[in-house]
Amino acid sequence: MNTTCPHCKSPQSFSREQQAKINQALSKLPPGGALKLKCPKCSGIIDLGKAAPATAPAPAQPPPAGQGTAATVQPPPPPPLDWLSDGEMIDSGKVEDVPMALVLWPAGENRDSIEKTLKTLGYQLLCTDNLQEAQERMRFVRFACIVYQAEMHGGLEASPFHAAMCAMSMEHRRHIFYILTGDSLHTLYDLEALAVSANLTVRSKDIPKLHVVLRKAFQAHEELFGPFLEELGIHSKS
Repeated sequence: MNTTCPHCKSPQSFSREQQAKINQALSKLPPGGALKLKCPKCSGIIDLGKAAPATAPAPAQPPPAGQGTAATVQPPPPPPLDWLSDGEMIDSGKVEDVPMALVLWPAGENRDSIEKTLKTLGYQLLCTDNLQEAQERMRFVRFACIVYQAEMHGGLEASPFHAAMCAMSMEHRRHIFYILTGDSLHTLYDLEALAVSANLTVRSKDIPKLHVVLRKAFQAHEELFGPFLEELGIHSKS
């Protein structure tokens, strides 16, 4: 086997015994797997992939009549929510260091349910349906969680509050868990949340089960962004 280190460009040579061991390890790799070796010269990592069997290219299919060559990409569907009816979710513990939450929602039963859930998770709350009050408080309070009713203020496209959230500097935005709720949204649909610049979307009818939804969402958020935010904190102190 002849290979070259991609880092220092030095050729690699293997003894017959080493070659046999490498071939044996490569044969056990799953499709797409790679065997990692360290270059003895620069200590860089060399990836040796399992050679895929040669296959004849599939003949190109002409596009249907009346259509161009560009295919329409369909997004994946929202996740199944059957488990919500059970109301069960392993609680990995209360979210730490999140003293304040803003609930910008019309007064009523749903807002009461949101308030009760967030208090259970340890938040101090500001609940209001007044846009000016919410914007004024955000100037002086660093909220860790914001719950916003997406149909308020003319919908997301016309909402000055949502526009301000989207335009917020990442230095502050990354520390806010932004939840959008509404009749047209889909609960725990990550792709939808990404499209509307939120951390979580919740359909209005699922608000009574918000405590279960948030435990799952917070756990996933911590697993995904926890190490990144911790690293940012380390560098900001250095």
